[in-house]
Amino acid sequence: MAFSALGLCTELLNTVTEKGYTSPSPIQKEAIPAILSQRDVIAVAQTGTGKTASFSLPILHLLANKPPPQTNCVKALIIAPTRELAAQVALNINTYSQNLNIRSTAVFGGVRIEPQKHELEKGVDILIATPGRLVDLYEQSAINFDYLEILVLDEADRMLDLGFVDHIHHIQNLLPKKHQTLLFSATFSKEIKALATTMLHNPVTIELAKANDHIEKITQMLHPVDKERKHALVIHLIENNDWSQILVFTRTKRGADILRNELETLGIAAESIHANRTQQARTLALNGFRNGSIKVLIGTDLAARGIDIHQLPCVINVDLPYVPEDYIHRIGRTGRASSNGLAISLFSDDEAKQLRAIERFIGRQFKKTFVAGFAPKPKPPVVKIEEDLYGNFEADVKPKGKGRLKGRKKRR
Repeated sequence: MAFSALGLCTELLNTVTEKGYTSPSPIQKEAIPAILSQRDVIAVAQTGTGKTASFSLPILHLLANKPPPQTNCVKALIIAPTRELAAQVALNINTYSQNLNIRSTAVFGGVRIEPQKHELEKGVDILIATPGRLVDLYEQSAINFDYLEILVLDEADRMLDLGFVDHIHHIQNLLPKKHQTLLFSATFSKEIKALATTMLHNPVTIELAKANDHIEKITQMLHPVDKERKHALVIHLIENNDWSQILVFTRTKRGADILRNELETLGIAAESIHANRTQQARTLALNGFRNGSIKVLIGTDLAARGIDIHQLPCVINVDLPYVPEDYIHRIGRTGRASSNGLAISLFSDDEAKQLRAIERFIGRQFKKTFVAGFAPKPKPPVVKIEEDLYGNFEADVKPKGKGRLKGRKKRR
């Protein structure tokens, strides 16, 4: 199927052609016609499947010939869970709307609110926002929802994970009763179904893939290593592979900064991205990674949510995530569209619980691959000391590969 068969206007088709897109992805084939027919839609799609275009293109089509927005008014509202994702969606919409007379802007926390209020005074066709800043702007009378036609919840599962459900319901109560609602999520959990029940009317449901379907073309490797040598192994892998760019995930913000400093000391262009960094620093880090001036970007799960790099060759998990779904989101940054990807996870003994949870979630067991010079040290033998009926202590030592050794010692 070609994009021209989906019913999009000529201006959008020209833009799509200029960007080199030849045929729509499965989620785009299903979602675009449903949205153009102005139905409410639930779409379950994994990272890297083209979901942003699947709602951006039909929204732009529906708004293309409408009169310009009035002061402080918004016609379409896209809510995203993080600043990075909001900025990424805004970038895509700006790209797709280059041949249209459409005004769009993004608002999120971490930056001054006054410039955002000034931008909204002119009125916007499409507003991309994080929940907290959106509520702040509404309470300061900077936004008018009276003429809103379309609401999009992007990565709704992540918004629920981050505790934004009350914000979402609050925003819903501010909107006109009659509007089109589009809910996009990577998972179709009972919580997402409950949210959809309260927000959508007779929706079209599109569920294209299970969580592990998208990662089949990603080569996944697991390297056991002692916890204290993880950073050394990351450096070894970067120095001994010809990767143009590497996205690295750590569990903590401090861990991200420490690894960045270690890489910079070795002359490797690296930057960290996490919630403790200013929005300007995060934006500069992302831009540097996109344009190639930064080779290694190190981030936490939350901050890296909006990273969308075309043909990213490799993702490295320094620490395994506590939530199995986050593993899917992490490695889904590589192997996008039709390209193959590589995901490397470093594993220490204290992460056995996380590893079992991820294996259950993706329905496969990892083969442990040891890197020369980085194999974990063998564990010392376990010694159990038991007291017998006569008050003596018995040491029961079971070294690996040997028989039982016993020794008796009198209590002093």
